Amino acid sequence: ELHAIRDHFARPDIAAARAARGLPADPTDVEMEALAQTWSEHCKHKIFASAIDYANKETGRRERVDNLYKTCIRDATAILRARRGERDYCKSVFKDNAGVIAFINGYDACIKVETHNSPSALDPYGGALTGIVGVNRDPMGTGMGAELVCNTDVFCFASPFYAEELPPRLLHPRRVLEGVREGVEHGGNKSGIPTVNGSLVFDERYLGKPLVFCGTVGLLPTSVCGRPGWEKKAEPGDAVVMVGGRIGKDGIHGATFSSEELHEGSPATAVQIGDPITQRKMYDFLLVARDKGLYNAITDNGAGGLSSSVGEMAEDTGGCVLHIDRAPLKYDGLLPWEILLSEAQERMTVAVPRAKLDEFLALARRMDVEATDLGEFTGSGVFEVRCADRTVALLDMGFLHDGVPQLHLEAVWKRPAFPDIRMESPAPDDEGAFLRRMLGRLNICSKEYIIRQYDHEVRGGSVIKPLVGALRDGPGDAAVLRPLLESDAGLVLSHGICPKFSDYDTYWMMANAMDEAIRNAVAVGGDPDALAGIDNFCWCDPVWSESNAEGRYKLAQLVRACRALRQFSLAFGLPCISGKDSMKNDYLGGGERISIPPTVLFSVMGVIRNVTAAQSSDFKREGDVIYLLGGTWREMAGSEAATELGLSGGRVPRVDAASALARYRGVHALMGQRALTACHDCSDGGLAVALAEMCIGGRLGADIDLDAVPALESMSRFELLYSESASRLIVSVRPDLATLLEALGMWQLCRRIGTVTGTGELVLRSGDSVLLREGVDGLARAFKATLDW
Repeated sequence: ELHAIRDHFARPDIAAARAARGLPADPTDVEMEALAQTWSEHCKHKIFASAIDYANKETGRRERVDNLYKTCIRDATAILRARRGERDYCKSVFKDNAGVIAFINGYDACIKVETHNSPSALDPYGGALTGIVGVNRDPMGTGMGAELVCNTDVFCFASPFYAEELPPRLLHPRRVLEGVREGVEHGGNKSGIPTVNGSLVFDERYLGKPLVFCGTVGLLPTSVCGRPGWEKKAEPGDAVVMVGGRIGKDGIHGATFSSEELHEGSPATAVQIGDPITQRKMYDFLLVARDKGLYNAITDNGAGGLSSSVGEMAEDTGGCVLHIDRAPLKYDGLLPWEILLSEAQERMTVAVPRAKLDEFLALARRMDVEATDLGEFTGSGVFEVRCADRTVALLDMGFLHDGVPQLHLEAVWKRPAFPDIRMESPAPDDEGAFLRRMLGRLNICSKEYIIRQYDHEVRGGSVIKPLVGALRDGPGDAAVLRPLLESDAGLVLSHGICPKFSDYDTYWMMANAMDEAIRNAVAVGGDPDALAGIDNFCWCDPVWSESNAEGRYKLAQLVRACRALRQFSLAFGLPCISGKDSMKNDYLGGGERISIPPTVLFSVMGVIRNVTAAQSSDFKREGDVIYLLGGTWREMAGSEAATELGLSGGRVPRVDAASALARYRGVHALMGQRALTACHDCSDGGLAVALAEMCIGGRLGADIDLDAVPALESMSRFELLYSESASRLIVSVRPDLATLLEALGMWQLCRRIGTVTGTGELVLRSGDSVLLREGVDGLARAFKATLDW
């Protein structure tokens, strides 16, 4: 990259243009800093865009993979959109701050999910606070600007009960958990935006760097002042106007900081200081300005600050002139490059026609929002920055955005060797004790303690809430909300995340995450044929170096995950509309490297035409009949039960998209007929845990015949109960409608396995033997005790 910069500035035409503006032949500090941010891994996704020489030791095949993003993600979505033709519900994909799909009644919906991992490792509260208010600005800056509907969050931590000595500079996982929880709480609650969906994942390898995913959904009018609401375009002559908070030293080098490993010298100044109240005022003002047609384009000041926001918008016109000495500052003393790069929060950049600038600025004053004219969008072909009437940066637009050389990397896949494991059932007296242990595991137990900190009722649109059931303490599968209270149309939001399978094969980790997200959406009423996906990759450093000997293998894991994303997007008919990747999620310090397990959060958003058909996971009434849809294999690798017993090995769960999609379509059809009284997916903990959760939610019992559970191969009773085979759903139905499920069972794996009872006990039988009899109240206590602080 430095060679490319040297060669560019050595060109005679560039040298002549610089001399004419009084600039030196070599780049200024402002120019180098702007290039460093724009070309950072965080902004340019260079690993995803790289040319990879991929060697598969299993097959002996070698091949060149050119740009994982284009070949595996973008192209799959393009194929699906072409298949749908006029039925395509995608409006804007991969080119704006958030992905946009069609909704109803003159509105579209958009969604973006981001990570704030490195800042949250150094300052859990501040990092997470700016993570949630930062992702709020993505829908704000999508199209002509969206109204914010809800937030989601997913956190990955080491155990809060970690008891060993901490490596240098790392905070205790419980302190990280509490700080992140409070930061997201304050960012969301004080902004008046409901947090409707989320989860926690625990693994000791997140000690080195926690993962903090924050997402926001917005509503866009399909038309704004006679133009499509999801489109925007700055015009030559438009004023460059910065709106919102002032610029400070916080957040400087945020993009480059987030593009490297965490280490003992990582700068705390890279973490921004957030203020949700200032942002709320700015947001309210921008919606009014949007509806008055006072600007042509808008984007947020995220990674790279003004250098990125103005630089990206200037692509519309082909250039700009930016006067950074006009920018309002929190305090004196900032250098020109610091003003240009600072990621200080609560700021947006808008392109305002000169004829409307006075009205725009007057409206800002009336609504107590600071707005400043910083320059003009031009067709000059250069990104020009001035300070005190002197040009301090003059960068060719093509070089700024497209001049970064492509990385050439090597990847080597060799399947890790794991033994097969056979797991036998404990003695009958221990069956209940083991189930209670499973319900108390960190990755299964109730997260009510955290959920209750977030307001999911503000705006009054939540339909299926994070906690469901008779006492509102059962786990929900996904969120359903009604963003337009005058309409019964709703949005479903779900996600899947399975890093525990990465140790075995990231291909099936990706497939399981996608299947889980779709399955959760279907479980609450989502249409499997009307969903859109959002992929968020968080990876350990996949670039080989002397200090990272496993880099080639980690890159091969990334290739396999991306190929699974392509295959299962096409197989499920699920287009991705947005995404993000975060590389270098490693910690180096104290003589050790801690790398996260390769992690993908796959989120799903879809439209529910009638929210009254939505369903929750809790059993509703005594006498309802229980059915299991989907078969069980002896797939114990990475399962919560195997981990509880300290075992590694076995076979990782596989996904058969063809049979799964037919099953999901069948369930959706039954939802539309109001045939089901409860629906819950089998995931962490398998069948036993899923049944217990449905009993806990409804505070009702269940009588289950394990001999009726469809086992697709020979396995022990223990494996039948705790295998985490994919694509399975448990449903309950009124006895008079059981024939509908029986009909479904004629062409699907759908078996009647039991009945909902009023005894308050979960009973598991095999033949004439009762294998387990546990009181639901005792199961609920075990489920809620772990994080009951």
